[in-house]
Amino acid sequence: MTTSAPQRLGEAPDPALLDPAERMGTDELRALQLERLQWTLRHAYENVPHYRRSFDAHGVHPDDCHELADLAKFPTTSKADLRENYPFGMFAVPQDQVARVHASSGTTGKPTVVGYTRKDVDTWATVMARSIRAAGGRSGDMLHNAYGYGLFTGGLGAHYGAEALGCTVVPISGGMTPRQVQLIGDFGPRIIMVTPSYMLALVDEFERQGVDPRSSSLQIGIFGAEPWTEQMRREMEDRLDIHAVDIYGLSEVMGPGVSQECVETKDGLHVWEDHFYPEVVDPLTAEPLADGEEGELLFTSLTKEALPIIRYRTRDLTRLLPGTARPGMRRMQKVTGRTDDMIILRGVNLFPTQIEEVVLRTPGLSPHFALELSTRGRLDHLVVSVEARPDCPPDRRAPAAAEVQVGLKETVGTSVEVVVVDPETLPRSMGKLQRLTDKRSR
Repeated sequence: MTTSAPQRLGEAPDPALLDPAERMGTDELRALQLERLQWTLRHAYENVPHYRRSFDAHGVHPDDCHELADLAKFPTTSKADLRENYPFGMFAVPQDQVARVHASSGTTGKPTVVGYTRKDVDTWATVMARSIRAAGGRSGDMLHNAYGYGLFTGGLGAHYGAEALGCTVVPISGGMTPRQVQLIGDFGPRIIMVTPSYMLALVDEFERQGVDPRSSSLQIGIFGAEPWTEQMRREMEDRLDIHAVDIYGLSEVMGPGVSQECVETKDGLHVWEDHFYPEVVDPLTAEPLADGEEGELLFTSLTKEALPIIRYRTRDLTRLLPGTARPGMRRMQKVTGRTDDMIILRGVNLFPTQIEEVVLRTPGLSPHFALELSTRGRLDHLVVSVEARPDCPPDRRAPAAAEVQVGLKETVGTSVEVVVVDPETLPRSMGKLQRLTDKRSR
């Protein structure tokens, strides 16, 4: 098996490794986007009854799109639209052309179902391979894939992309944490793809088995499916001695591989704009915002056949920035939170990532924390339970809790209760982590 040295931070990528789209200038890319956008709007209008009704109700037609800015005239698409057309009402091709379906968990209602033609699957593998390469992966690398397989898009999306790049894939999925650590030691993978919360569980298991995580073969961690902070990146890189890079995607748009952080800059995620057109809008009014302004992220697919998606409201909060490692393609800032993850506590907006930042800069506390909302009297009350690190002395816990309370008060302007608990007492996640339990009276 051949491997190559990881991309060094600050080192320009070898142009020979890049796809032609990654080398495009802005004008060439925008022309390609317009051509593909016009095709997508026609494809959706002619083949998806929902889009025909929606466009007609808003008084727009695919022929009204003469430039990219015209996309703002078209209606947005929400998760509710996919649920109302469950299971296959949003598909734009006959079932015999659908090579695969994926679906969300459906824990908050009907699942959202997405479909892929054979060409869609190939496109997905292409952008995933591009993402792994941008993270520093190379043909011949062994990749430990701990994303969940099945209807969740993470496992198979990463798997097909890694194989397309030429990697050797270990398709272990989530769970069996002790065995995962054993196989990392036995097989020697260079790359791991996993949610950041489950990576923490793996690091804890390394230490539980008496193995220094920094001594493992892992050099690159590609973490996605959850928002995570710069403090979490430092935690991962310090404890594992790896490059920790972010990947973004969602099943309604394609799956993982919509955008990727490049290892040479680690300054936000470059959107693969030849396949996905991003916008940022005001979360309340859906009015478009200029690049650089923070708001809700929307995506329009440009090449999907089975399930074209028009101005999909992701609920993720970010901003669009100029490209760096891939100059022609814009970056999206690391997602700071989701509109549906936002906790409104006594009139103040609070995100779990803000709590994570404060917890991780507090000595003695681990990255494992859980949130519980309840009602006390007539007011909402938030309890933040945080695990102490194993080496945290008992007399350090109360001061650490007080530091987090003060830090959150200074950061977000509201008071919370902080409880420091014993190590390994909070639930661990094998997939997407659900930090919040809402016990408020209704």
